[in-house]
Formats: sequence, structure tokens, C-alpha cells
Amino acid sequence: MYNEKLSRRFRELNYEREVILNFATNYKLFGLRGRMLSIVFNHQSNGKVLSLSRSWNRVILQTGFESKNWQVFLRPWLRLKDADDENPAIEDYTGRAEAVVIYNPGKHQLSVVITHSLRVKNGGRGSIQLSWVFPVIKNFRGQFQVSDGYGETLMDYNHRQTTFGLSVSLVEW
Repeated sequence: MYNEKLSRRFRELNYEREVILNFATNYKLFGLRGRMLSIVFNHQSNGKVLSLSRSWNRVILQTGFESKNWQVFLRPWLRLKDADDENPAIEDYTGRAEAVVIYNPGKHQLSVVITHSLRVKNGGRGSIQLSWVFPVIKNFRGQFQVSDGYGETLMDYNHRQTTFGLSVSLVEW
């Protein structure tokens, strides 16, 4: 935050709007209880002018499971093509599906988010994000996060990056 060349201005802000139709469920599959099914219309964009603009639309199917301290979400999607393809082959980098696994041991939370292109060529690109949320005092919580792969930002969706983050939260979501 003290490096003017790298940190003074925001290089990019990504926006992700969605409309979700969610259905509560209650069934068992592989020892997990199915709790929800959703269909999502998702628009993600960076709000830049045309030469730097990046956006895409997706229809996402989502299902959520739980068992004691575990939650699992599976999210495959289909990209909706548009006339002006601002990010060719984005699915080959950021993926066509996502799996989220969350474990809550006591007051801590460990999670992993994995995206994958579902294609074998080019090594099957995607990303992995590991997070640890931990209590500090009362409702004050800290979070450490590390991610590696593609799609950290829309501007650089086709460049592999490794990032580390440390943050705090005053409210638990």
C-alpha cells in the first residue's frame, strides 16, 4: 500500500451481478444431504472502455450439500456467446465449473475453491483458492487466503497468477 507505482490506483474493479432462482431440497447423496438447487444468470464485467473492456455472461447450475461441519457446492456453467467477444477462450482459462468445499472446525473456517476448464488440452487450466478464517476477538475475524491460477481479474484472465491476502472482518456473513 506504500508503493505508488503498484498500489495507489485501482487497476481494475470487477463487478459480478447475478439473478438466482433457488430451490430448497432435502435428499441424500453419497452421505451428504442435498440442501439446494439453483439456476443463476451471471454477468461479470470490469467497467472499462472498449479496448480494455472485459465481460461475459453465464448460466450457472448450482447444487449445495452439507454434512455436520462440511458444505460442498458444485457449479458448472455455460457461457452465453455475444457479438463482441471481449475475452476469447475465457472458459479455457477461468474454467467451465467450480467446486467449493468448506469445513467449519469450531470457530475457524477452512475452504477451497477450485475452478477447471474441463478440457485436457493445455493441461486443463483453472485455479485454486485456499482460505482460512480465524477468530481474533469477539466478532472480529481475520482471514488468510492464497490463490493460484487463472481468472484472478478479468483483465488478466489468461495470465497465471499467485496471490496472497490477509484481511479482517467485523461481521460474519
